[in-house]
Amino acid sequence: MRFCPYAQRAHLVLNAKKVDYHTVFINLTEKPEWLVEVSPLLKVPALQVVAEKGQPSLIESLIIAEYLDEKYPQNPLLPKDALKRAQDKILLERFNGITNAFMKILLQNTGLDDFWTALDIFEQELIKRGTRFFGGDKPGFVDYMIWPWLERLPVIEYVLKDNYNFDEKRFPKVAQLITLLKEDEAVKGFYATPEQHQEFWRTRKAGNASYDLLA
Repeated sequence: MRFCPYAQRAHLVLNAKKVDYHTVFINLTEKPEWLVEVSPLLKVPALQVVAEKGQPSLIESLIIAEYLDEKYPQNPLLPKDALKRAQDKILLERFNGITNAFMKILLQNTGLDDFWTALDIFEQELIKRGTRFFGGDKPGFVDYMIWPWLERLPVIEYVLKDNYNFDEKRFPKVAQLITLLKEDEAVKGFYATPEQHQEFWRTRKAGNASYDLLA
């Protein structure tokens, strides 16, 4: 689904690897009958590897992203060091605090404080690493896995209006990361503007999600 942040993760890795791929977008309200054949849990994203006929599709965004990173060694995203790789995966587990707060904001108009508190963890981690990206001098696995929600900050602003308060003084490293990632080729290859995100959420909230927008 074009506006699913989890599906966006897969596109980002494919773009970063410069791998040729074909995308089929679906309507999550009226799911096609064939979806169960490629995604038994009826979730997106799902990845079919054409060269490996007879093999089941892959589901779950982090599993797909890690598979792609290992399958296509060009521009490696996860650290080669086993400990650093494990630490990055733990950091992404902590990102659940942001994804949970994000949905709470969109569905209940509450949870903004929880969102900022969870984002504090990533601000402090960037300070600790002393690098522009979580991947060092270039975007890495963590950067691409969290980007879809940073791209959707305007949706929070759209929902909460004047109660939205992203503080660049509180999050200077994250603010810098957002600016840098907007210029990354992989990100630009699958980027939706704030206005496009807000329009999709407006239609979704109205009960008539515009799944064809940008598809």
